[in-house]
Amino acid sequence: MSYRTHTDSALMQAIARRDEQAFAELYERYGRQMYRFFYRMLWRDAGRAEDFTQELFIKIIERPEAYDPARSFVTWLYTLSHNLCKNEYRRQARSVLHLSRVQPDRETDLPENADQELLEKQLRAAIDALPDVHRLCFILRYQEERSLQEIAEIMACPEGTVKSRVHYAVQKIAADMQHVWGAQNQSELYKNLIIKYL
Repeated sequence: MSYRTHTDSALMQAIARRDEQAFAELYERYGRQMYRFFYRMLWRDAGRAEDFTQELFIKIIERPEAYDPARSFVTWLYTLSHNLCKNEYRRQARSVLHLSRVQPDRETDLPENADQELLEKQLRAAIDALPDVHRLCFILRYQEERSLQEIAEIMACPEGTVKSRVHYAVQKIAADMQHVWGAQNQSELYKNLIIKYL
């Protein structure tokens, strides 16, 4: 039986009946997407992203009944993923081996024709330097293309708080990248930020 045309909700019902093909289809739909999310959220560590992707899908297999069909499946999936990230941040905060983030180098004066790879590296560093909640909001909004309402549900906070966090993240990144983009107006910096990041 092919599950390609089934909704996510129908797949979850089949997974609850222990249907392996339904699980394979769900993983095909979301495995790479969630790997990329964990990679961005967990210090660009490929091994850790792989482990967390597996852990996420194991949770789905173990407790498919935890999914409420009245909710958006994708929102629920990101909520689970966000919770896994929060737990890892807490664990890392308690660990002696805490991974420190690279701060963008504000002293570097790049020429106008600076290498694109270097620009992208500095932009990634600026994004990675954001506080966890602001980085999550930024990634969900601009990389995962989630609505403000979905992000509010994923993070269990008011929509206004999400707007504020996204705004802060964009301002902070734009300020960190101003040495690269030069003295342009803020709206132009935001535009550059989104174009370069996507």
